[in-house]
Amino acid sequence: MAGPVQFSLEEIISMLLQRVESLAASDENSKTKQNIIYRVLYKKGILTDDDIMASVKEEYSMLKELGVIKEEPAEDVYRTITDGVLQWVKGDVEGIKKSMADYEKKLQEYAREEAKKPRIEVAGANVLNQLDAAAANKRGKLII
Repeated sequence: MAGPVQFSLEEIISMLLQRVESLAASDENSKTKQNIIYRVLYKKGILTDDDIMASVKEEYSMLKELGVIKEEPAEDVYRTITDGVLQWVKGDVEGIKKSMADYEKKLQEYAREEAKKPRIEVAGANVLNQLDAAAANKRGKLII
C-alpha cells in the first residue's frame, strides 16, 4: 500500500497559479474568437447597432429581475455601454484608446479625491500604552 503523498505549500501555490494563468489565457482566447465572430456578423449586416442596444437593455432587465441590481440604468448609461461594445465590434482602435485614456484619468481623479479625505487609523495596543504613559502627566486617558 502506498503512503500518503505530501505537497509543500509552495508546490500547491505554484500549481494553483499555473491553473489561473491557464484559465486567463483560455478566457482571452475565447474573447478574441467572440470579437472576430461579432465583427463578421456586424460587417455582414446581421448584427446592428440597434441589436446591440436592445441586447444591453435586455441584459440589465434580466439582472434586475434576478435581483442582482436594484434598478435598471438610465438611457445614457445604456448608450455608453453600447458604444463601448460597438468600439470593439467595429475595431475602432482610436476610440478604444480614447476610452482607455478617459478611464485612466477618472481613476487618477478618484485616487486624488480619496487621498484628500481624512483617514482614521487604528494604533496597536503597544502604541496606545506608550501614548497613555506619555499622557499620564497631563490628566486624562486616550479613547480606546
